[in-house]
Amino acid sequence: MLNRHHIRRRFERAAATFDDSDFVHTVTRDGLLARLEPLLIDARTVVDLGAATGTANQALEKRFKGATVISVDIAHRMLKKAREKKRWLSKGTFVQASADALPFPDESIDVVFSNLLLPWANDPATIFAETARVLRKGGVFAFATLGPDSLQEISRAWGSIDDNAHVNRFLDMHHLGDGLVNAGLRDPVLDVDRLSVSYMNSARLFADLTAVGARNALNQRAHSLTGKHRFGAMVATLDEMAVGGNITLDLELVFGHCWGAGPKMDPANYRIDAAQIPVRRG
Repeated sequence: MLNRHHIRRRFERAAATFDDSDFVHTVTRDGLLARLEPLLIDARTVVDLGAATGTANQALEKRFKGATVISVDIAHRMLKKAREKKRWLSKGTFVQASADALPFPDESIDVVFSNLLLPWANDPATIFAETARVLRKGGVFAFATLGPDSLQEISRAWGSIDDNAHVNRFLDMHHLGDGLVNAGLRDPVLDVDRLSVSYMNSARLFADLTAVGARNALNQRAHSLTGKHRFGAMVATLDEMAVGGNITLDLELVFGHCWGAGPKMDPANYRIDAAQIPVRRG
């Protein structure tokens, strides 16, 4: 389980450095936008869910001309950075909120765009349910996330040192698809890309992870200080895995989109329009 307080605190701190090291977010953002291009969507209101510093805002405004883009993030400082980038004629707005408790009415949003938010979700099902609630019928939920093959190099390096959890666990496509359908979203389409990122040394690797707030936020992590010895042992193990002098991290990038189906019917309550009930005569 992820600690929401730690996540928010890390992203508040990372706001100042996020744009300098967000190259993975850039790859997934561009991949997500490319997958949206063929879709015919008449959008008036677009939510960038987990907007961070708002790097997708301008592209979303260009893709959905005339739409209002609402940047939503849990971290106030991230949204402050996003606001600083707002163009003069932009209709964009900024909302600090959690993705599992969105402050929007039912069926009020045409597009929900979410770039690398799901890796930080304790229970993606709650986010899917909220998305299904606010998304109008025929609206689109488009997202990019990480698959379970991501960051295995760091996980293996730590696994040789201790049994504590140091890397988030990521859902595979099968579980993502099931979660979307169970939430009432329809016709999910998912695909996978691979990305390898090489570093000359472990210091640069962990500096980048810190810069984007992507350090260990697991509740079950060891709460005592890891200590220089154990961390150094993990780094030495990671260095031993280096090929050609470089440390390479492999990321499984999962892209998906699905459609809003309108309000989900409560199975305990079946409603029919009284005007459609035939009148018995005679």
